Amino acid sequence: MEARDLIVTPILLFVTAAMAYRIRPRVTDPTTRAYFLPALSVKILGALAVGFIYQFYYNGGDTFNYHTHGSRHIWNAFIDSPDKGIRLLLSDGNSYRDIYRYASRIVFFTDPQSYAVVKTAAILDLFTFSSYSGTAILFAVLSFIGMWMFFLTFYEQYPHLHRWIAIAAFFIPSVFFWGSGLLKDTITLGCLGVATYQVYRIFIRKRFGISHLLLLAISLYGLYGIKIYILLTFLPAAIVWVFLANLDFIHSPVLKIMLAPFMLVCAIALGYLAMVKAGEDNAKYSLENVAMTAKITAYDIGFYTGRDAGSGYSLGELDGTFGSMVGLAPQAINVSLFRPYLWEVRNPLMLLSALESFFLLFLSIYIIVKKNAGLFKAMNNPNILFSLIFSIAFAFAVGVSTFNFGTLVRYKIPLLPFFLVALILILNYSKRERKLAELDRTE
Repeated sequence: MEARDLIVTPILLFVTAAMAYRIRPRVTDPTTRAYFLPALSVKILGALAVGFIYQFYYNGGDTFNYHTHGSRHIWNAFIDSPDKGIRLLLSDGNSYRDIYRYASRIVFFTDPQSYAVVKTAAILDLFTFSSYSGTAILFAVLSFIGMWMFFLTFYEQYPHLHRWIAIAAFFIPSVFFWGSGLLKDTITLGCLGVATYQVYRIFIRKRFGISHLLLLAISLYGLYGIKIYILLTFLPAAIVWVFLANLDFIHSPVLKIMLAPFMLVCAIALGYLAMVKAGEDNAKYSLENVAMTAKITAYDIGFYTGRDAGSGYSLGELDGTFGSMVGLAPQAINVSLFRPYLWEVRNPLMLLSALESFFLLFLSIYIIVKKNAGLFKAMNNPNILFSLIFSIAFAFAVGVSTFNFGTLVRYKIPLLPFFLVALILILNYSKRERKLAELDRTE
């Protein structure tokens, strides 16, 4: 905490609140208006809380490496010479020519994914005078924009479920905490929300427009540049979603039955092609290398971040082959969705994650046991399938490559809103089916 934070932060909070009040009537209706300011507020509180946790609990960490040991040096370069600041923003991290004085001090300069976050923070620093808390607030605003779009995606289709969808989008504690600060996860969560809404608007609602296409391209590029594995799990799920949603435009039941398998195969093939293309520019995430990447990442994280915290976990042996990775899928999905269990808690932050996991486990078991009849019928719903495909595929990806609960709680936040929305929609579908059955019996 510096003097500039004490000056900039109150001013930025006032400006953010004023702009939110001005924008709210344009992006809300009488129902959603009640969620706009509370959702923005918890994002900002989460961003500030992350800074306090990293400073006073962890005594440093990624968020300060992105800013204090990252974007601050680009800010200093702009103060000394705008030309050097621009060179740093445009740098790919491979050349130190004319910028060595600044680049050599940036911890993540040679890490393209992390340096993308540093550059984002540096651009926002220009508006906050390189105030950490001010820049963190702007990160929270960017994430809020994405999650508001995520909320609208499902609210427009299920307005009667507005309260539950709002909880999934804005008020899951670990999501608004870890998904709001000056971290990679904040940017990727926002990009994921924007991408979801734009896919829905363009390919399902058929609302074409330059702005929608531009936002979709920016969000997908953001995922590609920072955490490509999110893109690799989102694209196949989104393609399946679009194909199945467009079956509703075919009115003939016979034609639907005939085309559904063909369209599903096409969607899977396109999803596979998207994964191949997305991995072409990054050898680590190509299909032939992704298993070895998962092994290296899992053991690195498990050893370096979990050895002293008692928060490591093991799913079994990873030998770097695709078969061994797939063989651990059930354990990986379980650990991401439902662990840590309450008896595995080792510190206060793990307790929050354990309580969320217990709630998801309880709700999932309730749906399987009590709603099993409607569960299979609900699988015909494109929104449910999309949310489940993405969240389960993502759960597998992060569960098999993390091996540390402390890191997993951050990495898994993109899947939580999707998985909870899927559970909410399944419950709603089962309730609707029960009402229809009751009507049939009374007729």
